[in-house]
Amino acid sequence: MNVTCEKCQQTLTLSEGAFICEACDFHLPAQAVCPDCLQPLNVLKACGAVDYFCPQGHGLISKKE
Repeated sequence: MNVTCEKCQQTLTLSEGAFICEACDFHLPAQAVCPDCLQPLNVLKACGAVDYFCPQGHGLISKKE
């Protein structure tokens, strides 16, 4: 999946939790969304593992999704 810059339409690169445009230095925070409802997911961290949970009722979401 390619994410494009809102300002100059160039492809963004993912770095340290944000999408960055190398052409115009635009930064966009990376946000995990539910593949079913496209709403932001809650991040659950425990014992070194990171899981995602949909608060709209779709339950746990795999990182692969």
